[in-house]
Amino acid sequence: MIHTLTVTLLPGEEKDDRRIRKQIGELLSVGLRRISGYTIERQSIDARGRQAKILLQIKACTDEPLPEEPVFDPHLRTVAHAPHVVIVGAGPAGLFAALKLIALGIKPIILERGKDVRSRRRDLAAMNKDGVVNPESNYCFGEGGAGTYSDGKLYTRSTKRGDVKRILQLFIHFGADPRIGYEAHPHIGTNKLPGIISAMRTAITDCGGEVHFNARLSDIVLDGDRVSAVRLADGSTIKCTQLILATGHSARDIFELLQRKKIAIEAKPFALGVRIEHPQSIIDQAQYKCEIRSEFLPAASYSLVTQQWGRGVFSFCMCPGGIIAPAATAPGEVVVNGWSPSKRNNRFANSGTVVAVNEQDFKDYGFTGELAGMHYQSMVERRAFDAGGGRLVAPAQRLVDFTEKRSSSTLPECSYLPGITSVSLYEVLPDAVSNSLRYALKDFGKKMKGYFTNEAVMVATESRTSSPVRIPRDKDRLQHTQIKGLYPCAEGAGYAGGIVSAAMDGERCAEMAAHDRINS
Repeated sequence: MIHTLTVTLLPGEEKDDRRIRKQIGELLSVGLRRISGYTIERQSIDARGRQAKILLQIKACTDEPLPEEPVFDPHLRTVAHAPHVVIVGAGPAGLFAALKLIALGIKPIILERGKDVRSRRRDLAAMNKDGVVNPESNYCFGEGGAGTYSDGKLYTRSTKRGDVKRILQLFIHFGADPRIGYEAHPHIGTNKLPGIISAMRTAITDCGGEVHFNARLSDIVLDGDRVSAVRLADGSTIKCTQLILATGHSARDIFELLQRKKIAIEAKPFALGVRIEHPQSIIDQAQYKCEIRSEFLPAASYSLVTQQWGRGVFSFCMCPGGIIAPAATAPGEVVVNGWSPSKRNNRFANSGTVVAVNEQDFKDYGFTGELAGMHYQSMVERRAFDAGGGRLVAPAQRLVDFTEKRSSSTLPECSYLPGITSVSLYEVLPDAVSNSLRYALKDFGKKMKGYFTNEAVMVATESRTSSPVRIPRDKDRLQHTQIKGLYPCAEGAGYAGGIVSAAMDGERCAEMAAHDRINS
């Protein structure tokens, strides 16, 4: 008989097979010999009490063999001579779209403006050590997209937008730890993702797909209201009738291209603020209610949200045991993001802490039209660059000092490698953002003991939370509302947020493009 149950264990016991079986026996009132097997369906942490507990949702079998799980098959096939679909962007949306096209018998041709995943490292090193930005190869642009070198968190609430289990199974198939299949907040880690991304690309090319690097899109060629080709920066042209546009939330030149060609786009609300970094020990003490975190517990995380004058203020992309990284995509701007290694063993914890901004905010600073949000975003990033003094040095302020509108005479140690400098962040952030943060941080301090401290540092600016532009598409067919054969996809089009949701949207666009390609 198969049973579904929840086993509660102390940290570390989740790795003890005998302890798990004993708990199963006690819950089912059966002897250990009657337990023929079990599988872990979900693992989470309950830290509400004095002692943190590990919760395992288990499928256990008694008196009969445990049914074998079917072996996952990605359904990859040879497509070298099949009809093709062009994909612009090799982030999670583009890569998973390509894998889905192959499964459907269509040849993907991926065009990526940046470099392959390993070659990107030299450009990231130049950003961290020398403050030099390569506009085509950075934390946002290049194989794997922004997620590759900014953590690899796989948690999503978008469970109705696609097959989350399939996305996780594909990651496991290409080398991710199988635990991501059942952890409540799965995470791969920046140190592990490059190998997985490389394995995906190898599978795509082995099947006959194409992946082109240093291939920046410069034009979409139209025949009336239909896509007919794409033109690249090097002058080459590739004919296509189906184009999946998966360029990410930072490809400003693509938004400008669409505007020039009078292809409909819309300004979109987003969120903007700072990265806040605490010593990890403070977060551990607050969440686990202990002086020193158990060696069997992961670095603690948090999620905080409040409302200030009708605006949402919330933590975003929380990185326990993580590092703040420079995420600028052009010279003259400072953008920060966060990531964690797979072990999450850095001494600091950081999180984006951001405020919702809208079209009225854009107008208040003189920005109107489809690109108003993008220009507002860029304005704040340039302010941060100027305040930092160049070379990607970021303006920063101690948390309590910020709320008291007091200068920080010193700054704590910070993981941001280009460096930080003491600045009043009220000079960098728009008034609506800084004032909302000021009161939200006090509220967060009431919700989480130890959060409101001058040991925490605020680093500006966290501005690439989502796209400031939406590219409208038909709800069912996923085609652009105006242009046939154009499939705006994932974060850059305003329809996803995070690796898994972007991957699912990539698969959905691939299904629609494949259907239309076969029937065109």
